[in-house]
Amino acid sequence: MSYIFMDESGDLGFSNSKSSKYFIVTILFSKSIRSLEKLLSSIHRNRRKKFKKSGKVLHAYHTEPETRIRLLKKLSSNNIKIMTIYLNKSKVHTQEEQHVLDNFVTNILLDRIYTRKLIPIEGKITLIASRKDTNKFLNGNFKSYLEHQTSKNHKLKLTVLVQTAQREKCLQAVDFVSWAIFRKYEFKDKYYYEMIKGKIVEENLLFK
Repeated sequence: MSYIFMDESGDLGFSNSKSSKYFIVTILFSKSIRSLEKLLSSIHRNRRKKFKKSGKVLHAYHTEPETRIRLLKKLSSNNIKIMTIYLNKSKVHTQEEQHVLDNFVTNILLDRIYTRKLIPIEGKITLIASRKDTNKFLNGNFKSYLEHQTSKNHKLKLTVLVQTAQREKCLQAVDFVSWAIFRKYEFKDKYYYEMIKGKIVEENLLFK
């Protein structure tokens, strides 16, 4: 069994002045859920008491810098691979509905993984995506779209699950990775990105 964890950073809004300039989709590939869970448990256990009050779910945006650094450095020595696609929204001339563009970007990432042979394609694969949209119809559409496309195009035995970070702890790891990559593009801040740069096997701009 192979596992893929997916998260997004930024937003797909176009009309709001507060919208992000970039939208990032990040996939973290790992052969072991257990190793990631142990890593996250260790990080939370060693947080200072005043920070533990924020709960057991770690979220990069709300987490203190020292924990971000510790977590990303531990991930850099873990047996993971990272792929990401970043979208400069100013290059998008046809502003499709958010979930359609989201599915399109994600499917490109899955195609890249297949092409690079990062996944044992003969076995079962589970993709666990972070639930950002509470609309059950969109979540169902996301799941059926990816399962159909990967089966049709690559004959992959893919199961897609849409979960919260509370329910699936490993999503907290990819949240930190995606956040670090997002900061590189959105704010020109590469400090956190450099900690996990060595684990990134592909990083592509969607529209040039």
